[in-house]
Amino acid sequence: MSEMSVIIEFSIVPMGEVSISKYVAEIIKLVRDRGVKYQLTPMGTILEVNSIEEGLSIIRDAHELMFKLGSKRVLTTIRIDERRDKARTMEDKVKSVMEKVESVRE
Repeated sequence: MSEMSVIIEFSIVPMGEVSISKYVAEIIKLVRDRGVKYQLTPMGTILEVNSIEEGLSIIRDAHELMFKLGSKRVLTTIRIDERRDKARTMEDKVKSVMEKVESVRE
């Protein structure tokens, strides 16, 4: 990857719901439609985008989508990892840690 990327983890919770999987599914559809790289985790979604603006635009739209789906209150949490000295991907970050784990075992 030659271009710098921003990795953004976010979680959107429509308040008052016991199960939110149907809401998460709608968010994932929105993310897929944007054509960005993403990873769904048990506690949130991670985006790999070209800029903070691109990521925040997607998250804003996902946040608003919850209201369109009938939510009255929505809690959104965002964590941003922007590295400007070298290009990194989600996989690079995990690989770096796993290499260190393996070296500790030896």
